[in-house]
Amino acid sequence: QVQLVESGGGLVQAGGSLRLSCAASGRSFSNYAMGWFRQAPRKVREFVAAIEWNAGITYYTDSVKGRFTISRDNAKNTVDLQLNSLKPEDTATYYCAAYTTPTIYRSDPRYWGQGTQVTVSS
Repeated sequence: QVQLVESGGGLVQAGGSLRLSCAASGRSFSNYAMGWFRQAPRKVREFVAAIEWNAGITYYTDSVKGRFTISRDNAKNTVDLQLNSLKPEDTATYYCAAYTTPTIYRSDPRYWGQGTQVTVSS
């Protein structure tokens, strides 16, 4: 049974940093893309960042470029998201996602974590 477990969320002041981690179990995702999505209250879930299987290519939504960094450790079956220069509008539940393709091109995540809350105070 595949499980994605996020950790690292919390409450932080604007301008602060957090590091989210996602540990996958049940299968290896070393050959597949992984990503992060978020959902704010009363909003739809949105893409935040993704990283291809060999960590060579990363993708970010425009609003987080230059502030967030996605990385992965295939040996540990983990994917992290470093959040810097946080803003109140980054407040959301952040979800780890795993694809079953090497890239995210024309593909949607197959597996989802339960989410971790990030709250940024002004």
